[in-house]
Amino acid sequence: MTKTTEQWINEHPLIQDMVELKETQWFNPGVTTLEEALPFVGLNQDDINDASARLVRFAPFIKTMFPETESSNGIIESPVRAVPAMQSVIENRYSVKLPGQLLLKLDSQLPISGSIKARGGIYEVLKHAETLAINAGLLTEQDDYAKLTTDEFRQFFSQYSVAVGSTGNLGLSIGIMSARLGFKASVHMSADARQWKKDMLRAHGVEVVEYESDYSIAVEEGRRQAESDPTCYFVDDENSTNLFLGYAVAAKRLRKQLDEMEVVVDKDHPLFVYLPCGVGGGPGGVAFGLKMAFGDNVHCIFAEPTHSPCMMLGVYTGLHDEISVQDFGIDNITAADGLAVGRASGFVGKAMERLLDGYFTVTDEEMYCLLALMNRHENIRLEPSALAGVPGIARVLSEEEGYKARMDFSEDQLNNAIHIAWATGGNMVPMEEMRSYIRKGRDYLAVEMAH
Repeated sequence: MTKTTEQWINEHPLIQDMVELKETQWFNPGVTTLEEALPFVGLNQDDINDASARLVRFAPFIKTMFPETESSNGIIESPVRAVPAMQSVIENRYSVKLPGQLLLKLDSQLPISGSIKARGGIYEVLKHAETLAINAGLLTEQDDYAKLTTDEFRQFFSQYSVAVGSTGNLGLSIGIMSARLGFKASVHMSADARQWKKDMLRAHGVEVVEYESDYSIAVEEGRRQAESDPTCYFVDDENSTNLFLGYAVAAKRLRKQLDEMEVVVDKDHPLFVYLPCGVGGGPGGVAFGLKMAFGDNVHCIFAEPTHSPCMMLGVYTGLHDEISVQDFGIDNITAADGLAVGRASGFVGKAMERLLDGYFTVTDEEMYCLLALMNRHENIRLEPSALAGVPGIARVLSEEEGYKARMDFSEDQLNNAIHIAWATGGNMVPMEEMRSYIRKGRDYLAVEMAH
């Protein structure tokens, strides 16, 4: 950094709140239309369609290998549901009137790895496997991909390895799928990764390499080791377009789900989607897909922990991956392990900055409180990071920075709006661990009541 923190704060006053770990929000004055912003992404609808078709080809393999996907015929997808009780809890909690409807997209229930990472991570491994098998003359796109479950293919894939750096959930999705195909899989885990995630990976025969430091070091080390091995494929969470496209497929399917629920999205019924953000690949890919599915009628907003606001910092300063939260003395230590990232993806920030309406941060304590409340009022169990997007509806409807005025939302539009909080993970959390999350949330709520 060429400037002092003081100079930065003078030019970008919100950094002061970030440094003080206060909950903050920034609505992006540079947001523009899809038509104007699309050329900066470098991808289009054809790319999403290609990814979607690939997942359909793999469905027979997935259905055979993962019986939990039987009912969806090998398609990995999650439900979306209204959470009216939680909507009134949020209304009371933040003392703000919340017209419109709040829905929860339950990626916490995605089969195989129980988080949003089952989209991008699994997709990238499958694409790599397909490419290897087709190049070796073992597979054509016309084949029944159930044949990938045979010993011949396991033998073939066992000559290759797959590596990734992760805070937890991406590692689970990539490790589990790679091992099941027959690859040698290694996951480089940062210090904040939960023990149960490491244990689960090892139980699937995945090598787990542990680091005392944070996410970017785990990624760097994983990348370095993969470079020295020509048979090793490194999944680059910071820059991968394949991950990004795997996530983007979600939007097309969400559109179908909303149609089935008779939920209308158009100019008079805008859609607001709140996406928890770590390095940015997952929420960036989903947001890109949403923009392609709903155009300018969807508004995507990223949610980050107060201790790790890397994407907000990167886009707000315009420096993207050239700046980290640690540069300002922010510790990047958060209970939202999947979001514990100090430096944002340069690819996602630069590709998507014109398509994202805003960013906000949430304290760890608040995520725990919301976790306990979600369990109590909706009987839904999520891990802390999956609650980051839940306050989004209140942040948008109570904002006074001029965002709603700038976007020219009428009262009718806001009354008819649909809000979706993307619940990114939680289903794989061991019961004992989940109970301790809920206890912690209840303890924080009790302290609040006492005051």
